[in-house]
Amino acid sequence: MTREALAGTGFQLDSPPLLSRSTVDRREELRDSLDGGTRLWKAGRVVLVDSKGRTPIHANGRLAMQPAADFGDAPAPTSVLLGVEDDVSYWALRTDHDGEAEGWLDLRRGGGQLNDTDAGLFTTAVGLLSWHDNARYCAVCGAGTTRVRVGWARRCTGCEREEYPRTDPAVICLVHDGADHVLLARQPIWPPHRFSVLAGFVEVGESLEACVAREVAEEVGVDCSEIRYLGSQPWPFPRSLMLGFTATASRDQPLIPADGEIEEARWVHRDTILAALDADGEAVDGVRLPPSVSIAYRMIKGWATWKP
Repeated sequence: MTREALAGTGFQLDSPPLLSRSTVDRREELRDSLDGGTRLWKAGRVVLVDSKGRTPIHANGRLAMQPAADFGDAPAPTSVLLGVEDDVSYWALRTDHDGEAEGWLDLRRGGGQLNDTDAGLFTTAVGLLSWHDNARYCAVCGAGTTRVRVGWARRCTGCEREEYPRTDPAVICLVHDGADHVLLARQPIWPPHRFSVLAGFVEVGESLEACVAREVAEEVGVDCSEIRYLGSQPWPFPRSLMLGFTATASRDQPLIPADGEIEEARWVHRDTILAALDADGEAVDGVRLPPSVSIAYRMIKGWATWKP
């Protein structure tokens, strides 16, 4: 079989997505132990997150965490336990402080420079605190809810129903032609020249593979096949889980961008992608790749650099 027939059919992610990295033990068994929570808190560290999902990050790429004891002798009522590592507990706490002037960074800007431990802590903190912000009332009876299980559930004050953090599954798919072209598209709201792979949310009663086929057809009017799973990455904006796939499609099909959703779609040659990867965020032939913190970047790089 020729290289043209093989290229792109067996590639994988070039490396684990940056926001999928994590090392702490989440310690589920401690979530119902008030004593355990208090004991852990005393030697704990706190990740502060402002309303825009930002936290202070040192110049060396480490989270600027604070001792939990600075916030009291017991877990703060609005704190959440992120996990434990080397007998140190890690917590997250929403702060009213506006980090704009101090240069706090969000996951998009700062996530890629963090080590495995801090990346996992920050990603979990942003997603979990965002869920709490939007789950203050019971979906069944409308009464207020309170935080329980050291932040991993909320209990209704009316009907006592418990609700757990939501994760919304979304597929993201790199479509290639089985040779040297990849299908990229851009949304109208993106920065100039920014192109990425196709993505969309999974609907009720839909398999992941069916969602891939539907989203590709809806967004660019192309039928795809040979759908294959690649990997996943949490994307807490506000609470998505990106499930990465690859698929093949014929370049003979006309591209029909979805009105109002896709501004432009095009087949891009591997050489252009390789040049864009070396361009450090600059556009090459009108194509600027997604940021390295995203699973989309890892998918594109994995495809472009794979050798059969």
